[in-house]
Amino acid sequence: MTSELFLQYLFAGITYGSIYAIVAIGFNIIYNTTGIINFAQGEFVMLGGMLSISLHTFLPLPLAIAIAVIITMIIGALIEIIFIRWLESPSVLRMIIITIGISILIREAALHVWGEGVRSLPYFNGNEISSIRILSTNVSPQVLWVIGVCAVIVVLLSLFFKFTSLGQEMRACSSNRLAATLCGINTKNMVTLSFMLSAAIGALAGCVVSPITYTQYDSGTGLAIKGFTVAVLGGLGNSMAAVSAGLLLGIIEAFSIDIVPLAFQDAISISILLIILFVRPHGLFGSKEAAGLKEF
Repeated sequence: MTSELFLQYLFAGITYGSIYAIVAIGFNIIYNTTGIINFAQGEFVMLGGMLSISLHTFLPLPLAIAIAVIITMIIGALIEIIFIRWLESPSVLRMIIITIGISILIREAALHVWGEGVRSLPYFNGNEISSIRILSTNVSPQVLWVIGVCAVIVVLLSLFFKFTSLGQEMRACSSNRLAATLCGINTKNMVTLSFMLSAAIGALAGCVVSPITYTQYDSGTGLAIKGFTVAVLGGLGNSMAAVSAGLLLGIIEAFSIDIVPLAFQDAISISILLIILFVRPHGLFGSKEAAGLKEF
């Protein structure tokens, strides 16, 4: 393998790994606050992309993206209020079925609204043939947008959870819901906020990756599987570890092209998920105690 090909695979792996990491962070935000694994997280990514594409037909790109993120946030809040808030101590199986059902509803609604066509936003800088020379390989400017957005999300979320009152209240709900309630924290609102934050992050990711991966009504399903794999690989509830796990999975998939046909790439993530669940269910970077105290 030449050094140029190696770098191309590496940047491709980092790009897709960043996408998986953002989806996994969305999983972890809701899991940290509620203990719920939201299998509709991939649909937030799809909605962000589809809404921004539709809005961009009559609005400037930055405004279209901003409005798409806001609309998806509202949808995330409505999902929590309508389907989640009224439940009293639901079982894990019940929550899995509910979130999978929500995912199917959103996907079918998207099919009705946008059809089966594949769409995409324009490149934020240049076009599909534009490239930046890094070391001995050419990289699309959109790749740098994906990596940069992932880095900014991680930094801002870290600051939010550590230094803001809202972030600390959400962490309190994660540690002990009853104690947080007794301290005067409105835990129901914190749960709604977690869904809104998760939806916003997913929607922003959907907008940024749309020029590279394109967007279709069912594109969220595959991303949800990859994001969940990364969340488990890093350790559920640990979003910082999810970034490392996402990059690891993305790089493994990129370099596996030389060994495994492209059609079997999804099998790689599923195989990794099954191995982790059997061998180390608390993740590579998690601990058994992390199941009880989930921290960003």
